[in-house]
Amino acid sequence: MKGLKKQRRVQVILVAVVALVASTALIGYAMRDGINFFRSPSQVMAEPPEPTEVFRIGGLVSDGSIVRGQGAEVSFSVTDGGATVPVVYVGVLPDLFEENQGMVGTGRYINGVFEATEILAKHDETYMPKEVIDALKEQGVYQEVES
Repeated sequence: MKGLKKQRRVQVILVAVVALVASTALIGYAMRDGINFFRSPSQVMAEPPEPTEVFRIGGLVSDGSIVRGQGAEVSFSVTDGGATVPVVYVGVLPDLFEENQGMVGTGRYINGVFEATEILAKHDETYMPKEVIDALKEQGVYQEVES
């Protein structure tokens, strides 16, 4: 009788381990397209990503770089003080999007141009994503705003 209980306990533990491994694998597979890594313009220029890789880029919109094209197409440059990356976006920009302000874009880096599918801009006077602030501080460009 003791051997049967021990065997049953081992079977339950093995089934639990297999279920845990399977659920972890399924969660990882489901999230593979939902994870976007952040890069600063300096990182993009130092190590250009593959054209198939979707990632986020952030920095300040370069002064005088916003050019509106046909329809909803907009091109501009984003900088972190160390490097500048040209960006092309088709769509409606956020209301608070403007030159010398922080932004984060999601998209792909293809043939030397970041083709954005989404653009996010600051939402109040002092907001900027932590990754953008860190990248700007690293380049010596960021200055904290006094409240």
